[in-house]
Formats: sequence, C-alpha cells, structure tokens
Amino acid sequence: MRYKLFFILILLSICTFAQETIHEDDLKVGLVLSGGGAKGLAHIGVLKVIDSLGLRVDYVAGTSMGAIVGSLYASGYSGKQIDSLFKRVNFDEILSDYLPRAAKTFYEKENSEKYAITLPLEKFKLKLPSALSSGQNAYNLISKITIHVGDIKDFKDLPIPFFCIATNIETGEQVVLDKGNLAQAVMASGALPSLFQPVTIDDKVLIDGGVVNNYPIDELKEKDVDIIIGVDVQDDLRDRDGLTAATDILLQINNFRTVKDMKLKSKKTDVYIKPDIKDYSVVSFDQGQEIIARGIFAAKQAEEQLKDIVFKQSTKKLLPIKITLQDSLQINEIEVIGNNNYTRAYILGKLKIKSNEKISYNAFNDGINNLIATNNFDSFQYELKHTQYDEGYNLYASVQESQETAFIKFGLHYDDLYKSALLVNLTKKKLFVKNDVMSLDLILGDNLRYNFEYFIDRGFYWSIGFKSRFNQFNRNVNAEALLTSEEAEALGVNKIDTDLSDFTNQFYLQTLFRKDFALILGAELKHLKINSETILDDPNEKEKIFENSDYFSVFGRIKFDTFDNKHFPNEGFLFDGDFHLYLYSSDFNNSFSEYSIAQAKIGYAQSFSKRLTATLTTEGGFKIGDNSIPYLDFVLGGYGNDFINNFKSFYGYDFITISGNSFVKATLNFDYEIFKKHHISLAGNFANVEDNLFETGDWLTNPEYTGYTLGYSIETFLGPLEAKCTWSPELKESIWFFNLGFWF
Repeated sequence: MRYKLFFILILLSICTFAQETIHEDDLKVGLVLSGGGAKGLAHIGVLKVIDSLGLRVDYVAGTSMGAIVGSLYASGYSGKQIDSLFKRVNFDEILSDYLPRAAKTFYEKENSEKYAITLPLEKFKLKLPSALSSGQNAYNLISKITIHVGDIKDFKDLPIPFFCIATNIETGEQVVLDKGNLAQAVMASGALPSLFQPVTIDDKVLIDGGVVNNYPIDELKEKDVDIIIGVDVQDDLRDRDGLTAATDILLQINNFRTVKDMKLKSKKTDVYIKPDIKDYSVVSFDQGQEIIARGIFAAKQAEEQLKDIVFKQSTKKLLPIKITLQDSLQINEIEVIGNNNYTRAYILGKLKIKSNEKISYNAFNDGINNLIATNNFDSFQYELKHTQYDEGYNLYASVQESQETAFIKFGLHYDDLYKSALLVNLTKKKLFVKNDVMSLDLILGDNLRYNFEYFIDRGFYWSIGFKSRFNQFNRNVNAEALLTSEEAEALGVNKIDTDLSDFTNQFYLQTLFRKDFALILGAELKHLKINSETILDDPNEKEKIFENSDYFSVFGRIKFDTFDNKHFPNEGFLFDGDFHLYLYSSDFNNSFSEYSIAQAKIGYAQSFSKRLTATLTTEGGFKIGDNSIPYLDFVLGGYGNDFINNFKSFYGYDFITISGNSFVKATLNFDYEIFKKHHISLAGNFANVEDNLFETGDWLTNPEYTGYTLGYSIETFLGPLEAKCTWSPELKESIWFFNLGFWF
C-alpha cells in the first residue's frame, strides 16, 4: 500500500510541473505595444520573433493598434497566426464601412449608387459626420476571432493577462479597460478620431487611447512584472521638408506630446524596439507585409537581449493553443436593448435570426449587414455568451438608433447624352411615419432634371411609393425614328436635331420575396414632348412638334438582382421584367388606341479569376396592339445606364440611331482588373430591331446590327470614370463614349 501511495505522489508531482506554473522567483515579462494605425502591423513581426525564441510573455498592454494586436496575442494567438489572420483582412472594407450590395434593399442599392458625398443635416444646418466609419466591420471581425474567449470578462483571466487604454472624450481623462467585452474594449482603444466613431462603455464616450497615453508602460509596471519589452511604432517629428500638407502639420502637432513622453518612457523600457517605419502612414494597410517585415528586422536587432530573458525564465512558454474559427452558431436566447423607434421583430427580421436556431457565421454577419444597411442604426454591439447547460450561445445585442434623419447629398456626372450635371439631393427620413423616406434630386447642368421619390418601406409586406421625374435633352436623332421612310426621303434628311422632354409620375406598391426579389405594381401618368426647330411645316412656325401627349398606363415589374457590383460585377444574376398597358392618351396626333409594351433583361456575371470576369446580358421587348404611335418604341444606340423610357445602350452606334417596336439584343463583356480599381473591358453586342420582329421571325436570324468596344475604366469616389472606343462593321467607323461619375 505504501508503494502505491508513493507512485501516486510522484505522478501528481509530474502533472504539476507539466503545467505552466510560474514560480515566484521566475522572471515575469510585460509587453507594451504602442498605437500607430497601420504602422502597428509591425507589432506582428516583433511577436513572430518573440515566439521563435520561446520567450514567455506574462502581461500585455496596448493602445489603439497595439491594443488590437495585443488583445489577439493575449487571447491565445501566436504572432504567426495573427499574421495569417491579417493577410485575409480587406482593410479597405474595414475602413470604408463597406457593406455588400446583397445586404441592401432595392431602395438602398439605388440610393448608394448615385451619390458621391453624403452629409447629415441638423435643423437645416450642414453637419459633418462624427467619423468616416462606424467601425462595425472591425467590430464584427474582432468579435469573431475572439469568440473563444468571449465568456472571459476580467481580462486578467485571458491566456495572457491584458489591458488597454482609451480616452474619455468628455473629460479628456485616461480610461484603463481591463474588464468587459474584449472586442468592444479594443474598438474603443482604437477609435481614431475622425476615422472611427466613438464607443460608449459604462456610459463613458471613448475614443483612441493614443490621445492621452499611446505607450502605457507606467500602468504595466504596476502589474508586478520584472522586465518590460516595448514596441514603439509612433512617428518622430518631421523637419520642414516633410511638412508640406495640412494633414502633415496636424499630425506633427499631435506628435509633440507623444515624442516628449517617449523621451522618458523609452528609458523606462528594458528592451526598447523601434521599427524603422517612417516611410509609412497610419493608413498604409496595403503595405502590411512590408511593415511586418520591418518589425521582424527591428526585433532581430534586439535578439541577444530577448535570448537573455528566455535564459532567465525557469518556466518555459507552452505551445500556442489551437484556435479554430467557428463556421456556425447555435443561437439560443436573444436579448435586444437600445431600440426605441424600431421593434424587436423589425430588428430580428433584418438580422434573419430566430431563437433556438443554428445558422452559419457568414449568415450571422450577413444579417448584421442587412440591419446596418437600413441606415436606421449607427451601431450594433453584441456579445455571444456560452449557455450554462445547452450547447450554443445566448445573443445579447445593443443597438444605437441613428438620430440623423435629414441628409444632403452630392453627385457629379458627365456623359455624351445629358452632358455635364451636378446632382444635389435632399433626403428626409421619418417624415410622416417611422419607416418612410423622402428624396429629391435636383440635377443642374446642360439639361435640367429632377427626381422625386417618397417611399414607405414595409419590407416583406406591401410597401408604398410615389415617384416623379422630369428629363430633357437635345440630340440629333435618326430621321426614321420620327418620320416614315417616305417622309425622310422626301425631306432628304438622315438626322433631325430634336428636343425631348419627359415628365413621368408613378404610384406603386412593392413587395419582396426573400430580399433581392421584388414585385412592383403601379399606375403611371406621363407627358411626352418631342419637337425640332430644324424641320418646319410652315415657315412661320418656331418649331415642328412630333409629339405632345399625356399617357396613362398601369404596369407591373419583377426584379431579381444579386449582382455584387452594379458597374463591375464579379458574380450574380439579374432579371428585370416590365409590362406597361397604355389605356389612355390625350392623343396629340389623333391616332391613339390601347396598346402594351413588354420587355425583359437577363444578366449573369461569372469570375474566372480574381481579375477576369465575364458578364452575359440578353434583352428583348415587343409592342402589342396599336403601331401608329412610335414615340415610346425601343431605340438603341450609345453607351449609358439608367436611360428613360425604352432607350437602350448599343456599342458601335450613336444615341437614338436604331428604332423599332420590338428588338432582341445580347451583350458579352469581358472585364480585366489590371490593378486595383483599374479595368480594361472588351465587349460585343448583337441585335435585331424592327417593327413586328417576333411576327416575322427575323429575331432568329443572324444579327442585323453588331458593335464592339474596347474600354478603360477607373473606380473613383465619384463613380466610374470611363472611356470607350466603339466600332460597328456595318458603319465601318469608330465612335468614342465618355462617362464620369455615377449615373443619375
């Protein structure tokens, strides 16, 4: 019996020594990581060297980017693992508040694809936004990759104890964050003023900790550590040659304090590592791997000091824990707070989650995007807490409803049809009811226009809308689009200089199936005027009027749109079908009888690599009934989007060149992104157009009209900047088309 007891004691001793128990006389190491935006990626390089040497870190402190990297290290990731995580991050999407197009409603898709600048209004006074980004994408990312420590509320209980620094924007005081929601804490520490909006924790409004303490070494010394390794990625002061812009001067002023502080703090640091990253800025995330390499180089300069620390540590560092990112979530209970104007059902409906349901993590993120894309919420902060007895998580969410309901928006555009145009928009939400929005576009330029819309968004129920628009332009039009071939031949003209104005009003109902499938039913009243001053029946007349009638119609539309980008899609499917039944006309030409027009467009985009995408689009339409009025027939030619009535783009021909009451058209476009946001495109389109095309059967024959284009496009904040050289074998001449900005 005594022998058995002896062996049990030996086994217990072995198990005890196998654990990472730090002896009282062991060397305890603290690691402090400074803020510095993208420069803070150098911290990853330093951590990779620390790991390679087997150095054990016992406490981590950080500010801003140092807090973000430090929190991941403290939660169990190795430097190598953090490097792998950041390689997969699209920092442009993080910084720009990017929301996938699929997350937006039909209204928001159109809204976000017209305006270059959006500014809030408060009591009809212009107000600058609090930040360029809400930080929601960053919060979602950090929450996902730290979910394995989500139940730990005291940061000293993390695999490595941790704290970070934030600034109370109301008092200017430092706030040490060492408890609570880890993702929320590091977001507060990294809320760089003007870039990310402030974060509220315990009723304190917090911003970037670098404002008051960008290198929290004194606070780390209080954590009973014996030696401190510090990584400093802050800017040094620049000389006069480096102060050529206003932003440079503002950064210099901010750096006065930090540089002065570091003269003292660097001396308190036992191993001081300062990577050479002066050639990079706080937003140089696209050069991340270069910055990480600078961190590795700087750490290796201190390698002997680091090795000496490892030698003095009697308890060695264990291998990093294995962390598997979850691809699904079991959501049990759901609690939502902070909603006053929007019901719990509305929020869960946008999130598309239910209690006691298992969903993919991607679907969970998509749901958050759907909610944020409504623009009714500034933030969606949440925690996923393990349930005590059941598998899965309880979701605790806090929403911050947007207090901004009025906006002024701007756009700039040029194309070869409408010429130059400045767009000024006024948008007012919650005008009469909680879910409504009013939008007025005033388009100033060579051709004055306006668009007005009032929409009550009821989601999957029947939404109610009213649209009104006025369009006008002047163009040389193919004579056969306005005259009979006999009249054109008698006058001896091929083109007629024409003015067209269109005033259209629609009342409609819309319902959604899923989120990207819309059914629209409505009534339309249109006034159409077409006139010319170049062809006169009477010398005493000032103009020849071809059409000056009111039209009343009812219509139905079905639209399905999953394109990930309207102008440069990489994937997705589009179906847009429209049917108009014209019941009445004031009949300027005394020839109206009831008729209808049906048309449809189908598009499919497929990527073959990260850079090469093909998009196939087919279109067709026909008139049923009276053929005596040609003014709403299909007219092809030119390049553009968002044309009014039945105008269609067609490469190789000028605007409004090919006309008929029925048509079929196919376009195949290859887009190659030669480098970021720069595209070369090669496309061909083919069509048959004539009166009663589907009755004659000519739509099945070889195409009568063909055209090709080679184009160069740049994605800018104003919208696409495009130049296209088009050519048609039938005309044997090239035509150039230019476009700048979003279409409106």
